[in-house]
Amino acid sequence: MTVHDTDLERRFSLAKSLAEEAGALALDYFNKRESLVIETKRDLQDVVSIADRDVETFLRERVAAAIPEDGFLGEEFGHQEGSSGYTWVVDPIDGTSPFVNGMPTWCVSIAVLHGGLPVIGVIKVPCASELYAAAQGRGANLNGTMLGLDPSRTIQNAMTGIGCNSHVAPDRVGSIIAALLESGGNFIRNGSGALMLAYVAAGRLVGYYEPHMRAWDCMAGYCLVKEAGGEYLPFSTEGDALLKGQPVLASNISAYSELLRIHYLNGGEGSRS
Repeated sequence: MTVHDTDLERRFSLAKSLAEEAGALALDYFNKRESLVIETKRDLQDVVSIADRDVETFLRERVAAAIPEDGFLGEEFGHQEGSSGYTWVVDPIDGTSPFVNGMPTWCVSIAVLHGGLPVIGVIKVPCASELYAAAQGRGANLNGTMLGLDPSRTIQNAMTGIGCNSHVAPDRVGSIIAALLESGGNFIRNGSGALMLAYVAAGRLVGYYEPHMRAWDCMAGYCLVKEAGGEYLPFSTEGDALLKGQPVLASNISAYSELLRIHYLNGGEGSRS
Protein backbone atom coordinates (compact mmCIF):
# COMPACT_ATOMS: atom_id res chain seq x y z
CA MET A 1 0.00 0.00 0.00
CA THR A 2 1.41 3.39 -1.02
CA VAL A 3 1.52 6.49 1.14
CA HIS A 4 -1.28 7.97 -0.98
CA ASP A 5 -3.40 4.85 -0.43
CA THR A 6 -2.90 5.12 3.32
CA ASP A 7 -3.66 8.85 3.30
CA LEU A 8 -6.75 8.29 1.18
CA GLU A 9 -8.09 5.52 3.40
CA ARG A 10 -7.59 7.65 6.50
CA ARG A 11 -9.56 10.52 4.99
CA PHE A 12 -12.24 8.23 3.55
CA SER A 13 -12.91 6.72 6.95
CA LEU A 14 -13.04 10.18 8.53
CA ALA A 15 -15.36 11.54 5.82
CA LYS A 16 -17.86 8.72 6.34
CA SER A 17 -17.92 9.10 10.11
CA LEU A 18 -18.22 12.90 9.90
CA ALA A 19 -21.04 12.62 7.36
CA GLU A 20 -22.99 10.45 9.78
CA GLU A 21 -22.44 12.87 12.66
CA ALA A 22 -23.14 15.97 10.57
CA GLY A 23 -26.25 14.32 9.20
CA ALA A 24 -27.54 13.65 12.70
CA LEU A 25 -26.87 17.28 13.68
CA ALA A 26 -28.65 18.58 10.59
CA LEU A 27 -31.60 16.22 11.13
CA ASP A 28 -32.03 17.54 14.67
CA TYR A 29 -32.30 21.05 13.24
CA PHE A 30 -34.69 19.80 10.54
CA ASN A 31 -36.99 18.36 13.18
CA LYS A 32 -37.20 21.74 14.92
CA ARG A 33 -36.99 23.91 11.80
CA GLU A 34 -39.95 26.10 12.85
CA SER A 35 -37.62 27.72 15.39
CA LEU A 36 -34.83 28.48 12.90
CA VAL A 37 -34.06 32.00 11.73
CA ILE A 38 -33.96 31.93 7.93
CA GLU A 39 -31.94 34.48 5.97
CA THR A 40 -31.66 35.14 2.24
CA LYS A 41 -28.46 35.46 0.19
CA ARG A 42 -28.60 36.62 -3.44
CA ASP A 43 -32.39 36.45 -3.76
CA LEU A 44 -35.49 35.21 -1.96
CA GLN A 45 -34.97 31.65 -3.26
CA ASP A 46 -31.36 31.49 -1.99
CA VAL A 47 -31.68 30.88 1.73
CA VAL A 48 -29.46 29.95 4.65
CA SER A 49 -30.12 29.06 8.28
CA ILE A 50 -28.18 28.61 11.48
CA ALA A 51 -28.28 24.89 10.72
CA ASP A 52 -26.09 25.39 7.61
CA ARG A 53 -23.56 27.42 9.57
CA ASP A 54 -23.44 25.14 12.60
CA VAL A 55 -23.04 21.98 10.52
CA GLU A 56 -20.19 23.53 8.53
CA THR A 57 -18.51 24.79 11.71
CA PHE A 58 -18.74 21.28 13.15
CA LEU A 59 -17.12 19.77 10.05
CA ARG A 60 -14.38 22.43 9.87
CA GLU A 61 -13.45 21.96 13.48
CA ARG A 62 -13.40 18.17 13.31
CA VAL A 63 -11.26 18.08 10.13
CA ALA A 64 -8.87 20.68 11.59
CA ALA A 65 -8.50 18.63 14.78
CA ALA A 66 -7.92 15.35 12.93
CA ILE A 67 -5.80 16.49 9.95
CA PRO A 68 -4.79 20.14 10.44
CA GLU A 69 -2.60 20.17 7.33
CA ASP A 70 -5.59 19.71 4.99
CA GLY A 71 -7.31 22.59 3.23
CA PHE A 72 -11.04 23.22 3.60
CA LEU A 73 -13.64 24.88 1.38
CA GLY A 74 -17.20 25.27 2.58
CA GLU A 75 -20.22 27.08 1.21
CA GLU A 76 -20.79 29.22 4.29
CA PHE A 77 -17.29 30.23 5.45
CA GLY A 78 -15.09 30.04 2.38
CA HIS A 79 -11.67 28.62 1.62
CA GLN A 80 -8.77 27.88 3.94
CA GLU A 81 -5.53 26.74 2.29
CA GLY A 82 -3.76 23.61 3.46
CA SER A 83 -0.26 22.19 3.04
CA SER A 84 -0.95 18.48 2.46
CA GLY A 85 -2.28 18.61 -1.09
CA TYR A 86 -5.72 17.47 0.13
CA THR A 87 -8.69 19.85 0.30
CA TRP A 88 -12.07 19.09 1.86
CA VAL A 89 -14.99 20.57 -0.10
CA VAL A 90 -18.22 20.68 1.88
CA ASP A 91 -21.81 21.74 1.53
CA PRO A 92 -23.23 21.41 5.05
CA ILE A 93 -26.83 21.27 3.82
CA ASP A 94 -27.35 21.05 0.09
CA GLY A 95 -31.01 21.73 -0.56
CA THR A 96 -31.61 24.37 2.10
CA SER A 97 -34.88 25.42 0.45
CA PRO A 98 -36.37 21.91 0.73
CA PHE A 99 -34.89 21.71 4.24
CA VAL A 100 -36.59 24.85 5.56
CA ASN A 101 -39.85 23.94 3.83
CA GLY A 102 -40.06 20.51 5.45
CA MET A 103 -39.17 18.38 2.43
CA PRO A 104 -36.74 15.43 2.73
CA THR A 105 -34.66 16.12 -0.40
CA TRP A 106 -31.57 17.61 1.22
CA CYS A 107 -28.21 16.16 2.18
CA VAL A 108 -24.76 16.71 3.68
CA SER A 109 -22.11 16.64 0.95
CA ILE A 110 -18.42 16.00 1.71
CA ALA A 111 -15.67 15.66 -0.89
CA VAL A 112 -11.89 15.54 -0.70
CA LEU A 113 -9.77 16.78 -3.59
CA HIS A 114 -6.22 15.68 -4.41
CA GLY A 115 -4.34 16.82 -7.46
CA GLY A 116 -7.36 18.91 -8.39
CA LEU A 117 -9.65 15.87 -8.64
CA PRO A 118 -12.37 14.56 -6.29
CA VAL A 119 -10.87 11.40 -4.80
CA ILE A 120 -13.46 11.01 -2.02
CA GLY A 121 -17.17 11.64 -2.18
CA VAL A 122 -19.60 11.06 0.68
CA ILE A 123 -23.23 12.18 0.75
CA LYS A 124 -25.49 11.61 3.74
CA VAL A 125 -29.26 11.78 3.27
CA PRO A 126 -30.63 11.83 6.82
CA CYS A 127 -34.34 11.66 5.99
CA ALA A 128 -33.77 8.48 3.97
CA SER A 129 -31.08 6.99 6.26
CA GLU A 130 -28.79 6.71 3.21
CA LEU A 131 -25.02 7.07 3.06
CA TYR A 132 -23.43 7.25 -0.39
CA ALA A 133 -19.66 6.78 -0.27
CA ALA A 134 -16.90 6.55 -2.88
CA ALA A 135 -13.14 6.81 -3.01
CA GLN A 136 -10.76 6.69 -5.95
CA GLY A 137 -10.22 3.11 -7.05
CA ARG A 138 -12.55 1.73 -4.40
CA GLY A 139 -15.88 2.00 -6.19
CA ALA A 140 -19.07 3.60 -4.92
CA ASN A 141 -21.58 2.19 -2.49
CA LEU A 142 -24.93 3.00 -0.92
CA ASN A 143 -25.20 1.85 2.70
CA GLY A 144 -22.43 -0.64 1.95
CA THR A 145 -23.94 -2.09 -1.24
CA MET A 146 -21.73 -1.52 -4.29
CA LEU A 147 -23.13 0.60 -7.10
CA GLY A 148 -22.70 0.00 -10.82
CA LEU A 149 -24.44 1.78 -13.69
CA ASP A 150 -26.63 -0.02 -16.23
CA PRO A 151 -25.42 0.69 -19.80
CA SER A 152 -28.91 0.11 -21.21
CA ARG A 153 -30.17 3.27 -19.51
CA THR A 154 -30.52 6.32 -21.80
CA ILE A 155 -32.22 9.70 -21.61
CA GLN A 156 -35.12 8.14 -23.53
CA ASN A 157 -35.87 5.32 -21.07
CA ALA A 158 -34.84 6.97 -17.79
CA MET A 159 -35.14 10.27 -15.90
CA THR A 160 -32.60 13.11 -16.05
CA GLY A 161 -32.10 15.59 -13.24
CA ILE A 162 -32.01 19.27 -14.21
CA GLY A 163 -30.87 22.06 -11.91
CA CYS A 164 -31.32 25.81 -12.15
CA ASN A 165 -30.73 28.96 -10.15
CA SER A 166 -30.72 32.74 -10.56
CA HIS A 167 -27.25 32.65 -12.16
CA VAL A 168 -28.85 31.20 -15.30
CA ALA A 169 -31.42 33.04 -17.41
CA PRO A 170 -34.89 31.48 -17.29
CA ASP A 171 -35.11 31.22 -21.08
CA ARG A 172 -31.89 29.21 -21.17
CA VAL A 173 -33.24 26.80 -18.57
CA GLY A 174 -36.40 26.50 -20.63
CA SER A 175 -34.45 25.75 -23.80
CA ILE A 176 -32.43 23.05 -22.01
CA ILE A 177 -35.60 21.37 -20.78
CA ALA A 178 -37.20 21.70 -24.21
CA ALA A 179 -34.16 20.10 -25.87
CA LEU A 180 -34.29 17.20 -23.42
CA LEU A 181 -38.02 16.67 -24.02
CA GLU A 182 -37.57 16.93 -27.80
CA SER A 183 -34.92 14.20 -27.57
CA GLY A 184 -37.46 11.88 -25.96
CA GLY A 185 -36.29 12.39 -22.40
CA ASN A 186 -37.94 13.58 -19.20
CA PHE A 187 -36.66 15.48 -16.19
CA ILE A 188 -36.97 16.02 -12.47
CA ARG A 189 -35.71 18.67 -10.06
CA ASN A 190 -35.78 18.05 -6.31
CA GLY A 191 -33.93 21.10 -4.98
CA SER A 192 -30.57 19.46 -4.25
CA GLY A 193 -27.97 19.08 -6.99
CA ALA A 194 -25.70 17.02 -4.75
CA LEU A 195 -28.51 14.57 -4.01
CA MET A 196 -29.44 14.25 -7.69
CA LEU A 197 -25.80 13.47 -8.50
CA ALA A 198 -25.93 10.74 -5.86
CA TYR A 199 -29.07 9.45 -7.57
CA VAL A 200 -27.10 9.24 -10.83
CA ALA A 201 -24.50 7.07 -9.10
CA ALA A 202 -27.30 4.88 -7.72
CA GLY A 203 -28.95 4.51 -11.14
CA ARG A 204 -32.11 6.34 -10.08
CA LEU A 205 -31.34 9.06 -12.63
CA VAL A 206 -29.45 8.52 -15.88
CA GLY A 207 -27.83 11.94 -15.66
CA TYR A 208 -27.77 15.35 -14.03
CA TYR A 209 -27.15 18.72 -15.66
CA GLU A 210 -26.97 22.23 -14.22
CA PRO A 211 -25.41 25.13 -16.16
CA HIS A 212 -23.93 26.82 -13.07
CA MET A 213 -22.88 25.12 -9.84
CA ARG A 214 -20.19 25.55 -7.23
CA ALA A 215 -17.58 23.01 -6.23
CA TRP A 216 -19.20 22.28 -2.89
CA ASP A 217 -22.40 21.24 -4.67
CA CYS A 218 -20.86 18.76 -7.11
CA MET A 219 -17.47 17.38 -6.07
CA ALA A 220 -18.78 14.57 -3.86
CA GLY A 221 -21.35 13.60 -6.48
CA TYR A 222 -18.74 13.63 -9.22
CA CYS A 223 -16.61 11.13 -7.30
CA LEU A 224 -19.64 8.92 -6.70
CA VAL A 225 -20.66 8.92 -10.38
CA LYS A 226 -17.12 8.24 -11.61
CA GLU A 227 -16.60 5.35 -9.22
CA ALA A 228 -19.99 3.88 -10.13
CA GLY A 229 -18.87 3.77 -13.77
CA GLY A 230 -20.19 7.06 -15.13
CA GLU A 231 -18.64 10.16 -16.66
CA TYR A 232 -18.59 13.85 -15.82
CA LEU A 233 -17.75 17.19 -17.39
CA PRO A 234 -14.40 18.38 -15.97
CA PHE A 235 -14.62 21.10 -13.33
CA SER A 236 -11.60 23.39 -13.04
CA THR A 237 -10.14 23.54 -9.54
CA GLU A 238 -7.03 25.60 -10.33
CA GLY A 239 -6.65 28.79 -8.30
CA ASP A 240 -9.72 31.01 -8.17
CA ALA A 241 -11.62 28.68 -10.52
CA LEU A 242 -12.30 26.43 -7.53
CA LEU A 243 -14.40 29.22 -6.03
CA LYS A 244 -16.39 30.05 -9.16
CA GLY A 245 -19.54 28.56 -10.64
CA GLN A 246 -19.14 26.23 -13.60
CA PRO A 247 -21.36 23.90 -15.64
CA VAL A 248 -21.95 20.49 -14.09
CA LEU A 249 -22.89 17.39 -16.05
CA ALA A 250 -22.61 13.77 -14.91
CA SER A 251 -24.28 10.68 -16.29
CA ASN A 252 -24.14 7.10 -17.41
CA ILE A 253 -21.62 6.72 -20.22
CA SER A 254 -24.57 5.65 -22.39
CA ALA A 255 -26.22 9.09 -21.97
CA TYR A 256 -23.20 11.35 -21.70
CA SER A 257 -22.71 12.36 -25.35
CA GLU A 258 -26.39 13.22 -25.81
CA LEU A 259 -26.52 15.34 -22.67
CA LEU A 260 -23.25 16.99 -23.64
CA ARG A 261 -24.80 17.90 -27.00
CA ILE A 262 -27.73 19.56 -25.20
CA HIS A 263 -25.24 21.45 -23.04
CA TYR A 264 -23.32 22.90 -26.00
CA LEU A 265 -26.40 23.60 -28.11
CA ASN A 266 -27.75 25.77 -25.29
CA GLY A 267 -24.79 28.03 -24.68
CA GLY A 268 -22.74 25.69 -22.54
CA GLU A 269 -19.03 26.07 -21.99
CA GLY A 270 -16.41 23.81 -20.47
CA SER A 271 -13.96 21.15 -21.54
CA ARG A 272 -14.89 18.96 -24.50
CA SER A 273 -12.48 16.25 -23.40
